[in-house]
Amino acid sequence: MGETEDMDYKAAWTRRGFLGASVAAPMTLAQDSGNRQLEGGEDWTQWRLRYQRPAENWNAALPIGNGRLGAMVFGGVQEEVLQLNEDTLWSGYPRDTSNPKALEALPGVRRLLFEGKYAEATQAAKAIQGPFSQSYLPLGYLRIKQEGMQRYEDYSLELDLDSALVRSRYRVGRAVYTRECFVSAPAQLLVVRMRVENGGWSGILTLDSPLRSQVISVLPGQLWLNGKAPSHVEPSYRGGHPEPVKYSDVEGEGMRFGALLQVQHEGGVLYPAGNGVGLAGTRQFTLLLSAGTGFRDSFTLPGRNEPEIGEGCRDQIARRAGSSFEELLEEHLADHRRLFRRVSIDLGRSAAAAKPTDQRITNYGAEADPHLAALYFQFGRYLLITSSRPETQAANLQGIWNDMVRAPWSSNYTTNINAEMNYWPAEVTNLSECHEPMLRLVEEIARSGASTAKSYYGLDGWVCHHNSDLWRLSNPMGDYGQGEPVWALWPLGGAWLCEHLWERYRFTGDQGFLRDRAYPVMRGAAQFLRGWLVPGPDGKLTTAPSTSPENTFLDASGKRAQVATGCAMDLLLIQSLFTHVIAASQLLGVDAAFAQDLQSALQQMVQPKVGSKGQLLEWNEEFVEAEPGHRHVSHLIGLHPANVVSAKRTPALFAASRRTLELRLQAGSGHTGWSRAWILNFWARLRDGQKVAENLDALFAKSTLTNLFDNHPPFQIDGNFGATAAIAEALLQSQEDELDLLPALPPVWPVGRVTGLKARSGITVDLTWQDAKLQSATLLSAKTQTVRVRPQAGRALSALAYPVARNVQQPLPQAVDGVVNINLEIGTAVTLRFAPEG
Repeated sequence: MGETEDMDYKAAWTRRGFLGASVAAPMTLAQDSGNRQLEGGEDWTQWRLRYQRPAENWNAALPIGNGRLGAMVFGGVQEEVLQLNEDTLWSGYPRDTSNPKALEALPGVRRLLFEGKYAEATQAAKAIQGPFSQSYLPLGYLRIKQEGMQRYEDYSLELDLDSALVRSRYRVGRAVYTRECFVSAPAQLLVVRMRVENGGWSGILTLDSPLRSQVISVLPGQLWLNGKAPSHVEPSYRGGHPEPVKYSDVEGEGMRFGALLQVQHEGGVLYPAGNGVGLAGTRQFTLLLSAGTGFRDSFTLPGRNEPEIGEGCRDQIARRAGSSFEELLEEHLADHRRLFRRVSIDLGRSAAAAKPTDQRITNYGAEADPHLAALYFQFGRYLLITSSRPETQAANLQGIWNDMVRAPWSSNYTTNINAEMNYWPAEVTNLSECHEPMLRLVEEIARSGASTAKSYYGLDGWVCHHNSDLWRLSNPMGDYGQGEPVWALWPLGGAWLCEHLWERYRFTGDQGFLRDRAYPVMRGAAQFLRGWLVPGPDGKLTTAPSTSPENTFLDASGKRAQVATGCAMDLLLIQSLFTHVIAASQLLGVDAAFAQDLQSALQQMVQPKVGSKGQLLEWNEEFVEAEPGHRHVSHLIGLHPANVVSAKRTPALFAASRRTLELRLQAGSGHTGWSRAWILNFWARLRDGQKVAENLDALFAKSTLTNLFDNHPPFQIDGNFGATAAIAEALLQSQEDELDLLPALPPVWPVGRVTGLKARSGITVDLTWQDAKLQSATLLSAKTQTVRVRPQAGRALSALAYPVARNVQQPLPQAVDGVVNINLEIGTAVTLRFAPEG
């Protein structure tokens, strides 16, 4: 934008009353929002990440967010940096991703596979590829540069999970500086306040972005950052590309974006400082930042222009311009704590809990620190609350926090495990609302996936492969033959995504959701996979081509190959999906003929096999594994998160799953954070608390950054979410239509308590234990029902207690095969007490 255009632009916005006079209203001094909070005996102040120095880099900064807006706070003194994100700021735009050659290549690939020519089939399968996904992008930086801060003392930095607020404090002489940052979901604003006691603050505030952009000062105390995202960003793992970041001048080919900063101050002087705002001698200032993009929906060109985006940002700030900092904070706290305080957990404490968080991570293992596991659990819940809210986009590979234009793996939705892992803790840790963006993502991918199913495979229904993005990419990736089939050609993403739809129904019992939203999408995924199944040489139905993400094998001639038939992951996912669709069909009284066809297909399918070492075979034959310690253990998906494999129903596969896990770990698996988190869930389902403890130790020691982010390396948020879910799985399971209490309690947590966990069928569960033995369980049901309860091994029901006001009388039920039936009334809590068995 030239100088004349710049002047006209400022004038136009000023004439429209860009922020209005009310914005300049001063904000009053707030009380310290870190005051100790005790509610029902719970010390909510224990959920803090604490440090004695600013973050040295992005991987040590602290995340805040409201699901849509995110910021990483460094806590600097001379320069505080808040790296900013907005969840719809992606590269690219909706486009045709079809490949006319894919459909004609499919028969040849199948012929090679059924002839046992796996290496040749791998090469032929490269013809079944489309474009890569687009990338999630950084919005920019808010920089707060303070003058005269070369020497300071008494520094502290903390992230308060209960308040969703980052606070830094330091002293220079007699002057004490306190800075607080949060992102409000009700206000849709980033809020930063700086307070000074016994002194004043002087410095400059600026905005900038790594994307093509500009910053202008619209009115005194206001900065407007605007720009346009690339039309395409090549994945970071594709080196040597001639134009990895491509911009287009065509409107709609690339997302427009903007951020508005409003500065409000008490005392001192505000002055223009180039493309920044200067402050001198102020006692307090508050920053309000709003942001928006040109995004309309995932199937429409991002057509909102710069004035529209600006108007939206202006309105967001204007709506809260007359509010004091205290009012904004109070509103934010009420909204956040409504979710965060649903669950409390106590796994014990040691002296280590009093130390700074980075020291606890660095020195992990030198002393007992059971509270770190509880803190990590609550941090995972915090991350889900702050990265995924109704009406926002689903949390991606890095949640909503990313500072790179070419982020690792495009910071996209990696649907062969990572996107699904993000939402494993949603229902069980009582954050069902935060699950909503994922459910909507599945529905929208189903829309684009219908076109992919037809154009790539000539099939009805819908399909999803290895990756997706804001534009709901569903095709096999690889840039039309440049990628490897082992990750590109995996058409089972839809089946895995549908697990979330069924789980939402099982936890909530919402028949309307099942009928109107879940079932149509699940049916479409099943329809595609019913067509995808083909008779193999033995006449049984199988999948071909089939890959086991992202692992490879050696064929009979010793050649490395990627594509086989009937991989265990395919078979188990299809069995899970078909079973759910059949059950839903019966519940809803619809599609009886379709359900019968799926049942018939299940009976005709090949079955997973057990190998010579007692392991579950990953592919259709017992091939030599090219990487015996591979990070993916995809063939155990029937154990977790699906519920196809269990000790009671499939004892042989259950034992084979354990043996598979042992062999994989012996060969070095679990070397990435997300992989270790998945392994934690396997051990919980295998009911082995000691192994849960050992692998949680490995996660903290090898794959956790000092800000508690999961380290692949680099950072991926799925490890955080997966490990949070695993801690819950160790304490409570309900996948077998019964409440399984303390099924895999780690022995390093001998004394503990958890309240507010959710079980399937809408039951809230509180547990207490002593000497590693279950003492009590309190159950509160959302409906009147009879529930099966399986106590911890070695424990038996000894008493039932109902609220006195209810005067409920129920004889003590007798256990059958270790399970007791408990009658629950809607809204009435019942407490079960336990004693040694026998």
